[in-house]
Amino acid sequence: MKVSFKATYGILAALDLAMHNGISPVQAKAIARRHAMPLRFLEQVLHAMKKAGLVESLRGAHGGYLLGRLPAEISLAEIVEALDGPLTTSPARRMAGRSGREPRKPDSFLAGVWERVRQAELGVLNSVTLKELVEHHQQLEQERTLMYHI
Repeated sequence: MKVSFKATYGILAALDLAMHNGISPVQAKAIARRHAMPLRFLEQVLHAMKKAGLVESLRGAHGGYLLGRLPAEISLAEIVEALDGPLTTSPARRMAGRSGREPRKPDSFLAGVWERVRQAELGVLNSVTLKELVEHHQQLEQERTLMYHI
């Protein structure tokens, strides 16, 4: 599975918003700075996520972005689909759609395998939520900051 920079930045931005969820709106420039992202590109990503209902924006001096729903209600699949388009097209259909003809024999032979791979990918993306990512991130941060005294 190929994940675009757009989707990767979207996931990181959503994770950042989830970590600040409910505290106050987060400005795009703060997210861009924390994750070393180009601000203009991040703004395009956040705009697409807003159109998909994943984030909300507030204008003004103290404005910024907030998650549109609770972190437990937003899956990675939703973010990737909002930014990269539908994840439901099968590889065999994409092959046939490109040339306008039926897939070649090797493609047909492997179509069942690729469909199983695609279903597994979709299953993982649908099952992982922002809440889970926040908890995993917090656990990693806690492990990094543990101090041992002798």
